Amino acid sequence: MAYDLELAERIRRALSGRAGVVEKKMFGGLSFLVGGNMAVGASGQGGMLLRADPARSDELCSNPGIERAVMQGRVMDGWLRVDDEAIATDEDLARWVQAGVDYASSLPPKKR
Repeated sequence: MAYDLELAERIRRALSGRAGVVEKKMFGGLSFLVGGNMAVGASGQGGMLLRADPARSDELCSNPGIERAVMQGRVMDGWLRVDDEAIATDEDLARWVQAGVDYASSLPPKKR
């Protein structure tokens, strides 16, 4: 499945005006990086992939439509799937995009 182009555009709009955001095809979708660290992405498996503080995984997954991502058969703390219903409104999307940006911004920048 290809990533959702409309979702990618919504994420792009949510990030507009923010300096240092780079788009990169990763994980079968389109990821948005801050300081070289992935924040969020339009997932090739549907919905949005969110990178968050692994210590907050339980808390964040208590929200409807949020669950840990499974990558290569492993359940991943800090890598969360956000289903379409959880980001149906622009306000909901902005909330989850900001969570990803906050975490990516807290990491040391990666050199290019």
